[in-house]
Amino acid sequence: MKNITLDIKGFATRLYVLQVPLFFLFLSFVAINPLFAQRYKPVYKTDFSDKNYIDTAAPMIWFDAHFSYYLPVGDLRTLFKNNFSVGPGITFKLKSNWTICAQFSYMFGANIRDLSIFNGTLANKDGIIVDGNGLRENGITCEGRYWTFGAEFGKIIPVDRWKNSGIWLKVGTGYFGHKMNIDDYSNQFPQLSGDYVKGYDRRSSGFALNEFIGYQFMRKNRLLSFFVGVEFYQVWTKPNRNYIFFEGPTKNMPRKFSGLFGIKAGWNIPVYEKKSVTTYYYR
Repeated sequence: MKNITLDIKGFATRLYVLQVPLFFLFLSFVAINPLFAQRYKPVYKTDFSDKNYIDTAAPMIWFDAHFSYYLPVGDLRTLFKNNFSVGPGITFKLKSNWTICAQFSYMFGANIRDLSIFNGTLANKDGIIVDGNGLRENGITCEGRYWTFGAEFGKIIPVDRWKNSGIWLKVGTGYFGHKMNIDDYSNQFPQLSGDYVKGYDRRSSGFALNEFIGYQFMRKNRLLSFFVGVEFYQVWTKPNRNYIFFEGPTKNMPRKFSGLFGIKAGWNIPVYEKKSVTTYYYR
């Protein structure tokens, strides 16, 4: 931490600069030092509870573990319901409070909005899935999964004396992918064996933009640092499979627009901070 500094050495240093004889310099220092000591009182600003303390912005590096809850829009909304997300990240913060981040998120828990999309392919026209023994489906789970990684650039804007805290604005870009995760845990459905499942999962990926606005909290105990805010994603994806059973060939399919918005929070784990502590004096 770097405290506000006013370093007054005294007349001895000033006279030395003027090249006064060493003996006279010594006598002068002896004569004025008692007065100097009484006039100026040293204060060591290490008490974070002091209302006059200012936590100077410093270069830092921290890892984070974040958690989110998103609502889908656009093409994603036609497939999936709301979802959760977890992931790690790393942030480089400059002394000017500009930030550079790298993030990865894995999104899960998104239930399929309309299972009738499987009718006529995985299921019959009545929506019933029959296994290899001719029995009605009782061993399949289907859930939406997303994953995204990219870089973010931002700025922390202090609003009080804690200069490493404040309103955090970020924009980013990266890669976004999603699919239907269909799991035949009973291993009784030949239509989901091998590469056949790829004809149903609708795996797609593409370019993404994201924005975040929230608050970065950081005080004396850096391990209690965290952030919370709202995040928005805009994504343009195209199928990764050559063929989708209930749609046909994907070669000429256009990119589809989707989005996510929700609440994001994370815990910061500092690994580096450039500190500078200085003593200052006042009358």
